[in-house]
Amino acid sequence: MKFLDQVKIYVKAGDGGSGSASFRREKFVEFGGPDGGDGGDGGSVIMVAEPNLNTLIDFRFKQHFKAGRGENGMGKKKTGKAGKDLVLKIPIGTQVFEEDNNTLIEDLKKKDQKIIIAKGGIRGLGNVRFKSSTNRAPRKKTEGTEGEGLWIWLQLKVIADIGIIGMPNAGKSSLLSVLTKAKPKIANYPFTTINPNLGVTSYSDKELTLADIPGLIEGAHEGVGLGDKFLRHIERCKSLIHLIDISDEDLIENYLKVKKELSKYSKNLLKKKEIIVFNKIDKVDSNEANMKIKFFEKKIKKNIYKISVIKSSGLKDLKKVLIKDVYK
Repeated sequence: MKFLDQVKIYVKAGDGGSGSASFRREKFVEFGGPDGGDGGDGGSVIMVAEPNLNTLIDFRFKQHFKAGRGENGMGKKKTGKAGKDLVLKIPIGTQVFEEDNNTLIEDLKKKDQKIIIAKGGIRGLGNVRFKSSTNRAPRKKTEGTEGEGLWIWLQLKVIADIGIIGMPNAGKSSLLSVLTKAKPKIANYPFTTINPNLGVTSYSDKELTLADIPGLIEGAHEGVGLGDKFLRHIERCKSLIHLIDISDEDLIENYLKVKKELSKYSKNLLKKKEIIVFNKIDKVDSNEANMKIKFFEKKIKKNIYKISVIKSSGLKDLKKVLIKDVYK
């Protein structure tokens, strides 16, 4: 299924049905009087957060959504049928914005959370409503009101406990695949990951969700590489795994490049707890690995965890750290 995390759609609630200006006309019945019924209320457009969805692809080729119109009132005091509500299912983590794509209407973060995004029109009144002691045969009725209609933006931010970031080809997708049951595309070239991937891992009867996002390079905030738009998917994460290929020559420079791109996107990302992990330790000898780790820890002043996804080394200890970090 193709991943789509931002769409613009138009939603229109149903108009209310008009009231009826009818009079009772039956043989042998004098002065039948008014019997026009009310119209039906228009249907509303409702959005519901659905746990089994993870993309907005359903809105790719259909952008206009309309609820049912209320039926008009009829004689014999018959009320028109209410318009049918339109229920749109969207993934958990979807934010609904006004047409400017900046003003937040609602953030649907919980399972089955609902919002009436466009309210249906109110029914019109039939002439029987206007009958009084001084007006026995009113011809007055009212029209139903128009249902709300508006353009909105939907932005999906995946719900994950921990996000995996780093330079292209650092092994992010490989790490996700061995820690979870996810099956992301893996290949020996940069930008293999072009969409966020999610996976769930467990340890000691506790679960956590990880998100792997496309690699970041210098200038991503200006559109270089795959850009930085996918960083919205780690905004909800409690912690970030910063995965680094230990065989790279410029470890600190590459580390700072990624941090700079995070800063350009949102300063709040820099406030998240960072778990620095050196991957591919099988590609360098132990002395070189220890030298690089000590130098990095001295410069950055943060602890380093070392792993080898290929050799399955250090993964169990990393899992412990991740679970402890989320459930502390």
